[in-house]
Amino acid sequence: MKTAITEMFGIEHPIIQGGMHYVGFAEMAAAVSNAGGLGIITGLTLGTPEKLADEIAKCRDMTDKPFGVNLTFLPTVNAPDYPGLVKAIIDGGVKAVETAGNNPQQVLPYFKDAGVKVIHKCTSVRHALKAQSIGCDAVSVDGFECGGHPGEDDVPNFILLPRAADELEIPFVSSGGMADGRSLVASLAMGADGMNMGTRFIATKEAPVHENVKKAIVAASELDTRLVMRPLRNTERVMTNDAVERLLEKEKRLGDDLKFEDIIEEVAGVYPKIMMEGDMDAGAWSCGMVAGLIHDIPTCKELIDGIMKQAEDILARMNAMQAG
Repeated sequence: MKTAITEMFGIEHPIIQGGMHYVGFAEMAAAVSNAGGLGIITGLTLGTPEKLADEIAKCRDMTDKPFGVNLTFLPTVNAPDYPGLVKAIIDGGVKAVETAGNNPQQVLPYFKDAGVKVIHKCTSVRHALKAQSIGCDAVSVDGFECGGHPGEDDVPNFILLPRAADELEIPFVSSGGMADGRSLVASLAMGADGMNMGTRFIATKEAPVHENVKKAIVAASELDTRLVMRPLRNTERVMTNDAVERLLEKEKRLGDDLKFEDIIEEVAGVYPKIMMEGDMDAGAWSCGMVAGLIHDIPTCKELIDGIMKQAEDILARMNAMQAG
């Protein structure tokens, strides 16, 4: 299947693996890229330019296909070494970068000069238009269904994707609620050029996370996520667990007096305990409503091949309807 996204990134299928904290290591990115999608290493999980450079080299040993790096720009006092991380990406010969968080404008000239294509993650049409105006090559449009940060507008993809198609001139992919061939065909029908999957890729054989995490996603329904940090305007969709329910109780009790410090033990530094050690009640971890559509743990190749086969079957059925 050829789309503007497959052409831009030199990939076989219009499927991108989103950057995910403590998931996007070389093993994950290489498995997705080898299966014909675009695998993504999560830059901030590695943390330093040296570790990111090593991870890029490791991924290069595992695949000869294109892969990318996610670079999230955080509003933080102790900022990561962003210039060093950008240099590691360029020196590593990576040609695709997924930016997220704050405006990536300050790094775009460096990527442009190095021939790196930038796809920016957006949760609204206005942010997507801003990304287009500053020179991003593509955007990932994140609907309210998504795991992680859905923004504060609460617009689901059935509205957000056609709105993006109406306004944007650059290619875009759908993100949030994407799991299978139905997701892909629906995204294409609404004007997207492909789809980005996060939660679905955690429940794969190659995902370098604890088996408990994969089992939790398979066991969950679409009703098992919660929105936390809404009062702080830093909304995050997470899988429910004891820590999350405790956090929500604090938010309710403290109301307008809530400060980040009040919930720090439920949200800060919990990812290694969950993703590496499988302690499923250690704190809040990002998970999409799409968990309700995930019932197995295939290899990345089985997953992507299955998506493309299902998409082709749907398109054939629709063409038959038209012919009839």
